[in-house]
Amino acid sequence: MFTSVLMIEKPLTSVDVEFVTTLHGDEGVSFIVLMQPRGDQADLLLRAIDDVAMGELKEAAREGDEPEGKEARGPAELALEHSLRALRDAGCEAVGQVVEDHPLNKMKAVVDESAADEVIVLTAPHYVEEFFHRDWASRARHKVGVPVLKLFAHSEEAAE
Repeated sequence: MFTSVLMIEKPLTSVDVEFVTTLHGDEGVSFIVLMQPRGDQADLLLRAIDDVAMGELKEAAREGDEPEGKEARGPAELALEHSLRALRDAGCEAVGQVVEDHPLNKMKAVVDESAADEVIVLTAPHYVEEFFHRDWASRARHKVGVPVLKLFAHSEEAAE
């Protein structure tokens, strides 16, 4: 059984589930999902710049409406449950948790405790952070001690 630590920011779409569950062919995969809610780690201005860079002006204007910090906990828990259910429905083992404090430290601890084979960071593009190598995948590569794969999440609109 192949063990992947999967860090997400939003609920998995059906396209995301198919993508991550077929990465290793027919080999069985067990996922440990870490749901990173929006909070202090995600800067509102950087998210808005990313939206503008992708031509999503309406999204940039709505960034301030998104729940953050403690208000993001409830939506994050629902997103995690949805994602775990989708992975299990696809035939994989899946457990997970919402991570708020020190996500990279938590990721390293989960990798060590589970003897994970890899980390997958499934996220929307974050151009500013990526340019400066401050995105989750770049930072994780220097910390976790296993291969880190960065994939771009699909939106529901793109999946339909």
